[in-house]
This record gives sequence, C-alpha cells and structure tokens, in this order.
Amino acid sequence: MARRIAAGAAYGGGGIGLIGAAAVGLLIAEAQLAKRQVGNHGSHVVEVPSADGLYGRVFGERPASEGADTEPLRFAMLGDSTAAGQGVHRARQTPAALLASGLAAVAERPVELRNVALPGARSDDLDRQVAVVLSDPDWVPDVCVVMIGANDVTHRMPATRSVRHLSAAVRRLRTAGAEVVVGTCPDLGTIEPVNQPLRYLARRASRQLAAAQTIGTVEQGGRTVSLGDLLGPEFQANPRELFGPDNYHPSAEGYATAAMAVLPTLCASLGLWPEEERPDVSRREGFLPVARAAAEAAGEGGTEVTAAMPTGPRGPWALLKRRRRRRVTTQDPTPVT
Repeated sequence: MARRIAAGAAYGGGGIGLIGAAAVGLLIAEAQLAKRQVGNHGSHVVEVPSADGLYGRVFGERPASEGADTEPLRFAMLGDSTAAGQGVHRARQTPAALLASGLAAVAERPVELRNVALPGARSDDLDRQVAVVLSDPDWVPDVCVVMIGANDVTHRMPATRSVRHLSAAVRRLRTAGAEVVVGTCPDLGTIEPVNQPLRYLARRASRQLAAAQTIGTVEQGGRTVSLGDLLGPEFQANPRELFGPDNYHPSAEGYATAAMAVLPTLCASLGLWPEEERPDVSRREGFLPVARAAAEAAGEGGTEVTAAMPTGPRGPWALLKRRRRRRVTTQDPTPVT
C-alpha cells in the first residue's frame, strides 16, 4: 500500500484513501466523541513559545587559536504543531530547541535555529514553509527537520497528495543544499480519547502514510525517522505524563522522547554521529528494498531509513538503522544579533 501511495504521488495518481468509504458511517459517532474530548483543557489557549535563536553560544566564543569551527550551523524546523512544540510553555521544551541544543553539543559548534512550523498545518503548507526558509539568500540551512502528517490523516487528505507535497518540499530543500530529516506521521491510534474501531483505523492510516512518506523522502535524497511506534507504548502506559493537557499534543517529556530518536539521524546527516554508516547486524539493521524498509520503520519507532543504492531488481534500496539514542539536554536560545 505504501508503494502504491508513493507511486501515485510521483506519477500524479488519484487519491488512494486511507479509510474506506464503507467505514465512514461506523466511525462518525466515535470521531465526534473523540473531538469533544481532545483539546478539552479549558478556554485558555497556550501560545507556542518561540524557540528561534542561537544555541551553544559558548562554542562560538572559543579563541581562534584552538582551531575550532565557530561558524554557526544553520538549522530549520518545518511542519505542524508537533514541530512547533504546541503543548509546552517554555522554548527550551520544544522539539526544535531540544534538537538545536543536542546538535550544538555533538558538533561543538553554535547552532542557529529558525522554526517556521505552523500548528494545524498539513503537507500542502510545506510549499509556503519552504519558501520562507529559502527566502533569505544569505541564510541557507545546513539541515532541516520536517514533522508532518497527523493533520493530513485527521482531515482525510488523500495520501498521494500528502506525499506529493512532502516529496516536493524535500526536493527543493535538497536542491538548495540542505540535508533533510523527516519525522514521519505519528501513530494517532495512541491518542487516549480515541476508542475502537476508530483507534485501529487511525493506527492503520498513520502507518500507511508514514511508510509512504519514507519512500517519497528517501527517493528525494532525505532521511526519515519513524515517530509512530516510538511514543505509542509509552503514551499508552503513561498518558498523563507523556501527553499534554489537551490529551493530543505531547508533553515536555513526550517531546524529549521524540527528540532523542531524531537527534542521531540529524547529526548523522551532517557526518557528526560516531556510529558508522553501515548496518549493525546485532541491531537488526540492513540493506532492504525501500518499500520494505519503509514498512518495517513504520512499525518500529526510532528507526532511520536512508538511501543506499540507486536501484536493484526490486527497485531502489535503502539502509535501515536503529541508532542508539542520547539524552537531550535543554537550554534557552540566545537572540541572534
């Protein structure tokens, strides 16, 4: 199914539905109930804190005699409310800030962050976000992270259209010279107010889209990290700890868990992670046809997929990796002057 969705996106195919029309009537009551519960945390809406700024400033203050590179790495964050960090109150708790802090610590260089993610955004907003990121010719990102997909599922955007927009965004960013890491669609079946059978269908739709996103991203030269199953078991076991007050967006601890999974791939895309870029058989890593690697990654959170070989008897191949995670430290941004 993921291969069909990605092919439809690449060749302009029509919509391949994530949920069959016959199931819609059955789900209406469950969906309405979930809508009444999700986001029901009072009339006060918390604004997303701005995390833009410089991280790891101390690395830029070292004397030139030490031979260290003090030029900031440029990091852009794109996507929806998860990428923006909706649900937390401090800038340092957002995933973009966590990743910028972690990248600065690993690279031992300052990192300048620009976050253009928009709460409520779907994949068709990526064209606008990419334009904003690339609007300043004097600020071209070294690396970008994209987190998108949940709103595509909840608003029933055709999967082919969703993947088409994401693939185009990755292609534009790669053409501009940026490395790209995509955190694929999270598992919406983990949301606490969602009951069966809607929970099952939400999970199925999320994983299908995540796998198709992986195929589309890898074919454009990007890397993906599965977020779907990563938080699923932890959200189900600790919903009060890992979900925010709206029962939908992650809490600060939930964002930290996601950031720990994305950070190794973010650093590896820039050649900064200590692990070798080859499979570790002891961790069940290996070279696989891209569609199979995408399907496996969608079922196991924290799994990275990146292009490996141009083609083979069964199409393009990819490297599937399960990198060791590192706890991400937090810091507040310093305004860029």
